[in-house]
Amino acid sequence: MSSEHIQGTVADGFESVRAEFAAVAAGEGGDYAAQLVAHVGGERVVDLWTGPEITADSLTGVFSSTKGAAHLVVALLVQDGVLDLDERVSHYWPEFGAAGKDRITLRELLAHRAGVVGADGGFTAEELADDRVIAERLAPQRPYWRPGTAFGYHALVIGALTGEVVRRVTGRSIQEHFEERVRKPFGLDFYLGLPEELEPRFLTTQPMLPTPEQLAELTANASGADSIGGIAFNRNHPKAPELWDLPNIKVIRQLSPASVGGVASARGLAGMYAAVLGGLLRPETAAEFAQIHSIGDDLATRNHNAFGLGFAAVSDDYPVLGQGAFGHSGAAGSQAFADPRSGLAYGYNRRRFAFPGGAAPENVSLVTAVHEAVTARRA
Repeated sequence: MSSEHIQGTVADGFESVRAEFAAVAAGEGGDYAAQLVAHVGGERVVDLWTGPEITADSLTGVFSSTKGAAHLVVALLVQDGVLDLDERVSHYWPEFGAAGKDRITLRELLAHRAGVVGADGGFTAEELADDRVIAERLAPQRPYWRPGTAFGYHALVIGALTGEVVRRVTGRSIQEHFEERVRKPFGLDFYLGLPEELEPRFLTTQPMLPTPEQLAELTANASGADSIGGIAFNRNHPKAPELWDLPNIKVIRQLSPASVGGVASARGLAGMYAAVLGGLLRPETAAEFAQIHSIGDDLATRNHNAFGLGFAAVSDDYPVLGQGAFGHSGAAGSQAFADPRSGLAYGYNRRRFAFPGGAAPENVSLVTAVHEAVTARRA
């Protein structure tokens, strides 16, 4: 795929980003469909898209990039003084204190240290769609490790857990707060609950197409259904929906579970973090949520991970970024973050599920190209 197939615009000095995006598209092949957007200092400097059916306004499921939106709400409530990071979760939500969870703080929960990565028996698709149902199931659940002693990615449930805290304190859901305080005021194409009238703009997520070698690697590294990783990714339910298919289930898009149910464009992803850098979060709040709280071997993914509070410490994945960069990737390959030191807000979205899951590998070269252009502009 040559550069003429790349749609959209870049600001002066960002032509190399367009070239790198074209190189990624050429390497991926003819059905590659993706969007890439970046803001610097409040200016949109990259706005690109390519591939069949996709446009700048197309919306796709962004999986765990949703966690960035959900925990922006939590950060705002902490900033407001409504929530205290070092208060026990059971203070806000008494039922959560069962089965040895009474001492877990909101800070530990946000840092994936609570040990409640899923439920014995797993969840149906309908249960996964409803944060209230997830929270009710997990309140009596015994942790899968002693809280605070280790960390593991609460992939499908953390938004329900933090969301129940938000609901108990404010009487409103994370989704309602996000709509009123973030999406609507900034006009973002990022929805926690896709309105029916926007359904025609939604593109279904396409399944991964691994090579035989990649499939063998995935099979060899798969966690058992009743392991911590299997429970965290809901493989312990006999009729569990495929992870890649979650946003294609309409009830998931409608209810938008705060862990994985968001629908957005790259403009929406980058625009949210541009709003954060534009003053939505005070610098000290952003620094608190970006600071690494959990780093090392993740009990759920069995990989190296680095988490702040509800956000990933993205400079751990992209060393060109400044200390304190924070955001979240999504299983199909999306990536979105804010880098306060450079003023960069980044959003990337792709339609086909990327190997091996999580932030798509091409983000490494794309983030590097964008950051180099930002650095050259500032020189």
